[in-house]
Amino acid sequence: MAAVYTLKVLADFGSAHSLRDYPGDCARLHGHNWKVEVEVVSRLLNELGIAIDFKRIKQVTRDICGELDHRYLNEIPPFDKINPTAENIAGYLYGRIGEKINSEHVQVAAITLWETDNASVRYTEEK
Repeated sequence: MAAVYTLKVLADFGSAHSLRDYPGDCARLHGHNWKVEVEVVSRLLNELGIAIDFKRIKQVTRDICGELDHRYLNEIPPFDKINPTAENIAGYLYGRIGEKINSEHVQVAAITLWETDNASVRYTEEK
């Protein structure tokens, strides 16, 4: 069997949002301290025995989360057009982080976005 290496890093950011057309309290402005778990997979290691440096994953993740930190998500693209649900935010992070990290041998495999300590969404795409 071929080896698959899954690397994970955690990051966080705080932001506010309101869910458009939601039939409940979340339609009102409220905030979260989001926790982001990024999973990256590789089948190959470099000459040092590394798939991708954890520092690279952390920096890319921090930079992209930093764009959302202390912001009202409904006012920034793409959430000015699409509802800033946990599901949509996870998909957005998957795409943005993947733009920076994905290569021939390394791919973002999943994003788990924690809205609270007890509620999360995991976003991945079938290959």
